[in-house]
Amino acid sequence: MTPVYFWFRRDLRLEDNHGLFQALSSGKPCIPVFIFDTRILSELPKDDARVSFIHRQLAAMKKRLQEMGTDLIVAYDTPEAAWNTMLQKHGIGDVFCNEDYEPYAAERDSSINKLLAQHGAQLHAFKDQVVKRYDENLKSDGSPYTVFTPYHKNWLHHFQLSDINPYPSENLMGHFKPMDSEPMIRLSEMGFTQSTLSIPEADLSKAKLNNYGNTRDIPSISGTSRASIHLRFGTISIRHAYKVALEHSDKWLAELNWREFYMQILAHFPRIVHESFRPIYDRIEWRNNAQEIEAWKQGKTGYPMVDAGMRELNATGFMHNRVRMVVASFLTKHLLVDWRIGEAYFAEKLLDFELASNNGGWQWAAGSGVDAAPYFRVFNPTLQAQKFDPKALYIKKWVPEFGSFSYQQPIVNHEFARKRCLEVYTKAIK
Repeated sequence: MTPVYFWFRRDLRLEDNHGLFQALSSGKPCIPVFIFDTRILSELPKDDARVSFIHRQLAAMKKRLQEMGTDLIVAYDTPEAAWNTMLQKHGIGDVFCNEDYEPYAAERDSSINKLLAQHGAQLHAFKDQVVKRYDENLKSDGSPYTVFTPYHKNWLHHFQLSDINPYPSENLMGHFKPMDSEPMIRLSEMGFTQSTLSIPEADLSKAKLNNYGNTRDIPSISGTSRASIHLRFGTISIRHAYKVALEHSDKWLAELNWREFYMQILAHFPRIVHESFRPIYDRIEWRNNAQEIEAWKQGKTGYPMVDAGMRELNATGFMHNRVRMVVASFLTKHLLVDWRIGEAYFAEKLLDFELASNNGGWQWAAGSGVDAAPYFRVFNPTLQAQKFDPKALYIKKWVPEFGSFSYQQPIVNHEFARKRCLEVYTKAIK
């Protein structure tokens, strides 16, 4: 019988997977596929922890499927070349997948759909990484929200429990096509090495989420869910995440909606990948001092919370969200460095890097984005540390020389930097 294919991308799980559910429900034997996209991998460092994480997740899925008498095909190529090979080897068939709203993903999927059409097949994409697609939570006039609060209120107003009904793909596993086992491609075959960074498990427990509103801003404790990387790569279902948020934490629900808010902004305004959402902010005369940028990257600015955050990022691939705001504000406003430089460094280092949220967060810090912080709001890193790390527990963990004569003197005076920032911003946007 003619097969169908399921193409794993940002949905690395066999349970509650919408596109996989539809593929397994098609009445045809299903061949599961993952493609290590050489275009993406060529841009990454060779010890990238995210590649190691994906590889481990795929190996575990492959093992489960092999135990059932089928297999997961893992390719290493461009998507176009991989699909040409796949269709020739296993037969022409429709390809099922889940939607991805990033600009590169949209171009890639359009290209694959054209390729499939040449063979009389097509691509079927389903909503899976969000609860509300970018065109499902709009203003009454059909335009997108560009301010979070009304977006969130409208989301809550129209939300129905059926929106998070699971798609029990795990109940249809017998519909995979029987296949002989093939060995998993090794990281070394793709030019990568195993990362030494550990990936935190997501904690969606009742105890964690019930206290989330009280603990989320304290960087010295494990007060957050650590679910971001798992949502990024789909190792947990977004519908399950919303289910537990609705049960235990309005604050965490709002954080999930910030994620969807930024995704719909990116889908409606893809130019923000390279441009400020508010174009007038691209007139700012950034200083972009190379030595100061390097001091920021290395956590040697003389501002303890900034330095702690950057050192945590460099050592672990993680940074607490409150601290992310502080370090981003410091780079863009104290040092007058283009937000795109900071965004690119986070994209390289963050385990949970996700384009829409990273871009949205950096543009918020710079004042150039949607729902922007006023340009005249300049975080005082010292006051932020006093408020959220009053005993310097977080700071001392990552900056052991804090409080000693060996600690770096501030590379810029706060009041001077604030005044300079306001002058430069005012000149650009007035």
